[in-house]
Amino acid sequence: MDIMSLLLQRRSVRKYSDKEVTKEILEQVVAAGLLAPTSKNRRPWQFHVVQNRDALVQLSQAKASGATFLAEAPAAIVVTGDETVSDVWVEDVSIAMSFIMLQAESLGLGSCWVQMHLRSDANGVDAEDNVRRMLGVSSEQRIVGVLGVGYNAFAMKPKTMNDVDMSRVHWID
Repeated sequence: MDIMSLLLQRRSVRKYSDKEVTKEILEQVVAAGLLAPTSKNRRPWQFHVVQNRDALVQLSQAKASGATFLAEAPAAIVVTGDETVSDVWVEDVSIAMSFIMLQAESLGLGSCWVQMHLRSDANGVDAEDNVRRMLGVSSEQRIVGVLGVGYNAFAMKPKTMNDVDMSRVHWID
């Protein structure tokens, strides 16, 4: 599949089938993140792969809204960045997360990004702190987000080139 076809096919998936995602497949998925470009090749990221059901349920409650589907996901990848390694850790980690999502799609998996950075739970507690506490992640590691990963529960209609809004492109001659 060429990259444009992959981009058109990829959708945010919040409902997964019961089919297990093997460790071998998850290793291929996170390898894509490890290959992502970074500023000055500093690679400030860490990937925490979660398949434990209790931990997935806890992650689903780490922020006020938008994460509940993680409780039923076969796996999640918590992506962190070390702000002492790079001043553009958010950007570097975001690129890595995007690469992971594209690799997941290329392997027939669905994924969905759950933002944790700059979010809080229903009680106003910082979502990053919640995730750090749940997983025992050090305070130097900032939690950008969590990717739910699994096989889609149902087929989703891909986007088409008609969904591409070229009015957002400005040509400077």
